[in-house]
Amino acid sequence: MVATSYPASGADWQGRFIFDMAESLARVREFDLRLWAPPGTLPLGVTSALADGDAAWLSQLLKRGGIAHLLRRQPLRGGFHALNLLWRLRRLYRHFSGDGGQIVAHVNWIQNALPLAATNIPALITVLGSDLALLKLPGMVQLVRRMLAGRRATLAPNAEWMAASLRENFGDLAEIRPIPFGVNDRWFALNRNPDACACNDWIVVSRITKAKLGHLLEWGEGLFGDTHRLHLLGPMQESLTLPNWIEYHGPTNPDTLSREWFPRAAGLLTLSIHDEGRPQVMMEAMAAGLPVIASDLPAHRDLLRNGETGFLVDDANCFATALAQLDDPLLNCRIGLSARIWVAEHIGTWDDCARRYVDAYDDLLRRL
Repeated sequence: MVATSYPASGADWQGRFIFDMAESLARVREFDLRLWAPPGTLPLGVTSALADGDAAWLSQLLKRGGIAHLLRRQPLRGGFHALNLLWRLRRLYRHFSGDGGQIVAHVNWIQNALPLAATNIPALITVLGSDLALLKLPGMVQLVRRMLAGRRATLAPNAEWMAASLRENFGDLAEIRPIPFGVNDRWFALNRNPDACACNDWIVVSRITKAKLGHLLEWGEGLFGDTHRLHLLGPMQESLTLPNWIEYHGPTNPDTLSREWFPRAAGLLTLSIHDEGRPQVMMEAMAAGLPVIASDLPAHRDLLRNGETGFLVDDANCFATALAQLDDPLLNCRIGLSARIWVAEHIGTWDDCARRYVDAYDDLLRRL
């Protein structure tokens, strides 16, 4: 398994879903799982696939914000790091292409799969929202098609809504098989404080960039301060001036969210205009029984049933109305409960996700 984001410790927010994914797969114990990712605590049953120098290099890459962040903010430096990343992955794939037995490369993010072109390893490639933005770059579709040609491959977007464009571009070369990520059991087990349904403390959990905050600074003006309180949690990745009606608490982690924030919050807000795939924090909040108000993006539309499991908003008036409706404690609790039931029925846990992946691995290996 390959990933370029991974938590350095239990208190780290970065790449937490990769840890959960690897941990659940290791519990299946039908195969040997080797992980190539930034250094951190490995789940029981997972071994490292890092070669000399990879750990230090990947750690520095994460400290700089990751490859996608570098390419957006510092294109020249980002391009240099991208070439270095591709070289390291080519070395990794070539090493395992000479290994005997049945091997599948599970690659998270499409760009990390490009060096597979030098091998014939069967591949399951997890596709996230940022990958769809990547595919809009000139020549990128052609590079991915070159990598897929003649290979047993499955493109696995983590949401159904992404499948149509993948089928259009790659359906003749690879299976397109949506496989939703799971949700950690801790969120389903969380007991929300009944008083939270009547409180006015809302939270935003996000990397802090202009695109991730989206409409928040514009639409939230005048709604937060005295009556409603807004708490922002996440790493500051761009230099932004926050208004005084936002209470900024810095980066967070799952333990802090489950212990301190989710049990007592009125709900979660995300007004992002970023290239979202299927935001993990939204699924976790819903599993914990929190109502969610989200901007009307395809990724959010894929998760929320408007007025039933949350609210989708497309302008300031709609946002203010949704916030006012969820001031009603009975509606607040009902929406939160409906969200939890929907996530349990349609997404499930990481163990459910692991079984979906194992079925896909088996199908890849059986394919001629």
